[in-house]
Amino acid sequence: MALIERHKSIAVKIGDIVVGDGAPVVVQSMTNTDTADALSTVAQVAVLAQAGSELVRITVNTEAAAAQVASIRVQLDEMGCHVPLVGDFHYNGHTLLTKYPDCAAALAKYRINPGNVGFKDKKDQQFTVMIEQAINNNKPVRIGVNWGSLDQDLLARFMDDNAKLAEPKDVQLVVHDALVASALESAALAEEIGLPRDHIILSCKVSAMQDLIAVYQMLADKCDYALHLGLTEAGMGSKGIVASTAALSVLLQQGIGDTIRISLTPEPGGDRAREVIVAQEILQSMGIRSFTPQIAACPGCGRTTSTVFQELADDIQNYVREKMPEWGAQYNGVEDMQAAVMGCIVNGPGESKHANIGISLPGTGEQPVAPVFIDGEKKMTLRGDNIAAGFKQIIDDYVAKSYPLKSH
Repeated sequence: MALIERHKSIAVKIGDIVVGDGAPVVVQSMTNTDTADALSTVAQVAVLAQAGSELVRITVNTEAAAAQVASIRVQLDEMGCHVPLVGDFHYNGHTLLTKYPDCAAALAKYRINPGNVGFKDKKDQQFTVMIEQAINNNKPVRIGVNWGSLDQDLLARFMDDNAKLAEPKDVQLVVHDALVASALESAALAEEIGLPRDHIILSCKVSAMQDLIAVYQMLADKCDYALHLGLTEAGMGSKGIVASTAALSVLLQQGIGDTIRISLTPEPGGDRAREVIVAQEILQSMGIRSFTPQIAACPGCGRTTSTVFQELADDIQNYVREKMPEWGAQYNGVEDMQAAVMGCIVNGPGESKHANIGISLPGTGEQPVAPVFIDGEKKMTLRGDNIAAGFKQIIDDYVAKSYPLKSH
């Protein structure tokens, strides 16, 4: 694992998951179902949890949604899916938590956005009600500031103060100050109401990489609350993945961030669980956590005009990810396994030797044989049309022989 000095933060317990104080960086995700549709929501939460999401946020924005939360929790538990649920409230959270006590009890954490909890005189009053509900139900909260819904009164105050300076700051820097102040002032108010410090997580989400880095550096410098990282509205496809990875990896390398979410916009009919896989791969690529065996594969070149090795690499990667829940439940350390699927003799044997288990397929014009390397040594050669099935069996055997069984 990477030797990164983590930002010191106070531990917060969400169900059975610990966030902060050096605990492993937690992966979370969010559903995009209508929570009032309990069946669809249960199904999607289960898929996200199966993919590896350790916390799942659901939208609780209407009475119909709030009325289903307790049932969703019961149905998930009956399926053996005990992932903690986080309630995301918009404008009327104070009403919903009060009117639906089963909802308040079933959620493991409440997410409160100071920018949409209420306006003018009602803001502090409605925020207070939500914090009191958290206290009464012994639930932690995430005070989640977002620059798309930043408290306009607070921003105006900061802009006015900045205008009075002999040398006013750039407007963007004033927005940064206001975002951090919104989070810290709200946290201070929550503590004043009576919520313990170890029940508070903060976030200040923006959609631009450099702004996100600057804001979180400032926030980490000013507090010891556990911090949730995420580039809000990251976008679709490669843009969302690259932007999130670029921003979060800088902060994570600095030890900032106790829990992360990748806010990808899925393609129509796309896989919502992709955001979980991306979050895991960021953490694993940085050496911060291990979730599933990693597959190294060459990009291909003129020696590899056949698509055989590409198909095998994809097949093996999918196979390993599908098998990981079973392996992870049985064996200690299997998530650290490294495998290699290479396309020719140039780098194939060498890269395969660096992995725990590797295969080097024949390139164009090479003999139709595929040497297999295990722990740095050539152990066997595969031939014929069933190389994929043979290599999968070798991986299964390696896992069973190389990793100790867990004690239950």
